[in-house]
Amino acid sequence: MSTHESNHQSHMNGFQRDNGHEKIKEVNSPWNNSFLCVLCVVLGVSLITLLDCCRPSSEPWVLLGSSEKPVWDWTSVSLLLLYTLLQGALYYLPVGQVMEGKIGFHGKRLKYKLNGLHAFILSLVLLLTLWYFGFVRASGLTHRLFSLVSAGVAVSLLFSLMLYLYPLQTSSSTQVHYETAKPLLNFILGQIMDPRVGDIDVKQFVMVRIGFIGWALMDVIYLLTAIEMKDSLSLSMLLVIGFHLIYILDFLIDEGSILTTKEFTEEPIGFIMIMGEYIWIPFFSSLPVYFLLQKPNHIHYLSAVPICLLFATGFLIYYLSNEQKDGFRRNPNHPAYTNLETIKSPSGKSLLVSGWFGWVRHPNYLGDIMMMLAWCLPCGFSSALPYLPALQCFNLLRKRANEIEESCLKKHGSAWKEYCTRVPYKVIPYVY
Repeated sequence: MSTHESNHQSHMNGFQRDNGHEKIKEVNSPWNNSFLCVLCVVLGVSLITLLDCCRPSSEPWVLLGSSEKPVWDWTSVSLLLLYTLLQGALYYLPVGQVMEGKIGFHGKRLKYKLNGLHAFILSLVLLLTLWYFGFVRASGLTHRLFSLVSAGVAVSLLFSLMLYLYPLQTSSSTQVHYETAKPLLNFILGQIMDPRVGDIDVKQFVMVRIGFIGWALMDVIYLLTAIEMKDSLSLSMLLVIGFHLIYILDFLIDEGSILTTKEFTEEPIGFIMIMGEYIWIPFFSSLPVYFLLQKPNHIHYLSAVPICLLFATGFLIYYLSNEQKDGFRRNPNHPAYTNLETIKSPSGKSLLVSGWFGWVRHPNYLGDIMMMLAWCLPCGFSSALPYLPALQCFNLLRKRANEIEESCLKKHGSAWKEYCTRVPYKVIPYVY
């Protein structure tokens, strides 16, 4: 899934060497200390500001300290720590598939437990049970939204300091050293590729359990808040939440897809990645739902039909194109692909030039964009705020498409040039 794979690209170049039992990756980073410090501060402040802008203009600004909504309280920190511990415990559920990922330093493939779907279902049942019996009020959690963001920054900082001071290195880990020899880079961008706490892979844990499951639970909390308020629940909100949950469930069902992403295989984990999963994915991705909670937009049910069709079409394009790509990669001689036209590459592989990939070069990204547009449209056009997550992801997909094409040109040479000539559009047919 592209939304969660997306918020922390570091673009590093380097080489690897062995040092005893430690695998070291020497890298050059384009980032500098000043920019990274500013970025880390701006992320939390800008997120609080965006959420604040969703509220009615008559209400005072949260960051100016003139609102009843707290920007910091220890209860929010406790809630976030409890949530982290809960997800850690659910990781050890005796259910779910164990999948092999990339090859570690020891020459064997690393193993990952894929039970994120089970963890989400149990987390959701626990939340709904506590809410139904009155132990938790969703509006109380929403009231603490801004302090939860601040708590996310604090917990991320604590988590990152632990990784920096006590690297959770295993025999399969790769350690990263920046040629600039700046400790701040190692702290913010990370110095270990695959840190683990017991059986838990830290990178997988924060991406799936904190980021994606956190996003889904925030959507549900907003829904329950609207039910409590009785006048904020709308068809628009139900559509956006429904689309989000379908998107997230699809990711959790195919959790193993994250193991092949660039962020997972090539980048270390540090403060910027951890903070992105603790605050940016759960709170920024759910921004359209929070916007509708504060400013309900009531649409006619007939207006919902084309929006649902747009999402369904995008989902089918995304799903079927990924299935075709992955299936052809695994077994290009399968009968399902015998009628598809291909171009032979100097690398010994073949490039699909028909089917979904004869339409545009990145049809899965097109499906992604269509789904994101579909869950923005119910918010109306009174503000650009609910469209910001979709715009960010579109920009990220555009950059990722360019990176993939540069890599394919190096790998496939003339075959890739011929493919681009025959399929001239990257993502959007006849447009881009």
